[in-house]
Amino acid sequence: MDIDPSTTKYLIQAKLSTDGIVEKPDIVGAIFGQTEGLLGEELDLRDLQKSGRIGRIEVEVSSNKGKSEGTIYVPSSLDQVETAILASSLETIDRVGPCKAKISIEKVEDVRIAKRNKIVERAKQLLMELMKTSKTSGGDLTDSVRQTFQMEEVVHYGRERLPAGPNIEDSDAIIVVEGRSDVLNLLKYGIKNAIAVEGTNIPKTIVDLAKEKVVTAFVDGDRGGELIVRELMQVAEVDFVAKAPASQEVEELTQKQMVKCLRNKIPADQFAEMFNLTPGNYRNGDKKDKPHGFRGERGRRDDDRGRKRDVKARGGDRDTGRRLSPEQSRLRDILGELNTTSMATLLDGGGKSVKEVHVAKLAETLKEETQPVKAVVLDGIITQRVLDLAVEKDITTVVGVKVGNVAKLPTSVTVLTKEDLA
Repeated sequence: MDIDPSTTKYLIQAKLSTDGIVEKPDIVGAIFGQTEGLLGEELDLRDLQKSGRIGRIEVEVSSNKGKSEGTIYVPSSLDQVETAILASSLETIDRVGPCKAKISIEKVEDVRIAKRNKIVERAKQLLMELMKTSKTSGGDLTDSVRQTFQMEEVVHYGRERLPAGPNIEDSDAIIVVEGRSDVLNLLKYGIKNAIAVEGTNIPKTIVDLAKEKVVTAFVDGDRGGELIVRELMQVAEVDFVAKAPASQEVEELTQKQMVKCLRNKIPADQFAEMFNLTPGNYRNGDKKDKPHGFRGERGRRDDDRGRKRDVKARGGDRDTGRRLSPEQSRLRDILGELNTTSMATLLDGGGKSVKEVHVAKLAETLKEETQPVKAVVLDGIITQRVLDLAVEKDITTVVGVKVGNVAKLPTSVTVLTKEDLA
C-alpha cells in the first residue's frame, strides 16, 4: 500500500467481512455513502479528501466460498481527536452493496512514530557499517600514513647502509637494536637515535659509533637477544643493556613497554657479571666522557688488585677461617631469599626491612630514601655508585652477589659478597 508521506500523519486500519462477494469500488462507495452527513460538514469525507486532509482510501479484499474479507486503509492528516472520530464512524457501516458487512477498527497508527522507528533502526545499521569501515579502512589509512612517514625517516647509515633513525649522527647517545623493524617501532614513538646491527656480525660502523657515543643495547627478550649482546660487548664499547620482556620482541612493544624497558636498563658491566662474560672482552678503546666505571681492561685489573688489598686490610678475606656473626648469618639468609629475584632489601639499624626494590632502581631509591637505612642486601652486583651512595647515606653494610668494577672501597662501609658469607 502506498501512502503519501507529505500529507499523512495517522493511518486508520480496519478489518472488513461480508456475507457475499464484493469488490473494491463497492467498499469505497459504501464508506462515502454511509458516512455522508453523519459527522457534519467539518468531517465530511468527500470534502476532507478534496482538501487533502484525507488521503486516498485503499482496500485489499479477497473472496472465498461466497464471502469476502479485506482490510481498509484510510490515511489522515487530521488531528488525533478528528482522526479517532472518523475511525469510529467506519464501524457504523453495516452493508456493502447488497451484502451485509461488518467493519472493525484494528488500529490507528501514528505514521510519524513508525517513520521515526524506521529511521532509528536504519540509522543503527548505517552507524554499524560506518564504525566497521572506520575501524578497518580508517585504521589502515592511519597506519599506512604513519608507516610511510616512518619509512621516509629511516636513513641508511655508514658504509654498511644500516637502518637508523635520522638523529643517529647528531645524538650523544644511541640505541643499538637488532633489525629494521625495531628501528621502525622506535620511530613510531618518537625515538630517532636507534640503529640496527642487521645480524650477529657486528658492523664496523657500530664499533666506531660506540667509541664516541653512549651506547644502549636494546634487544629481544629471548636467547637470540642475549647472544646479540654478548657479540656486541666483545667488539664494541657498550654502556647499558635493555631487554624486552621475556619472549617478546622490540618490534612489537607498545610505547609504555618500550619506555619501561629503557628506564630499567642496567650497566653493561653488571650485565657482564650476571652472564659471566670475561672481564676485558668488552669495551676497548678510550671513549670521551665515559660513565663512571668504564676504564678499559688495564684499569679493571688494577681496580681488582686494589679492591683485594683493601678487603684484606679490613679483615674481610674469607681465608681467615672465622665464623659468621649472628648479624652476618642473618644477612646471608636474606641474600639467599633474594636469590634469582634481582631485588634488593633495605634494612634499618635494627635489621628490619624498610623497603624492597628492583636492583635496576636501587641507586635511584637510595638517593631519594628519607628513612634511615643501615644495610643493603641485593641480588646483583655491588657497583661504585651504590657504594658512593652508601657513604652519602651513612649506610654501614652492603651485601651482594659480587663486587663489580669498584675503583675504591670506602672504609666506612663493610662490603660482603655471597662468597664471603658462604
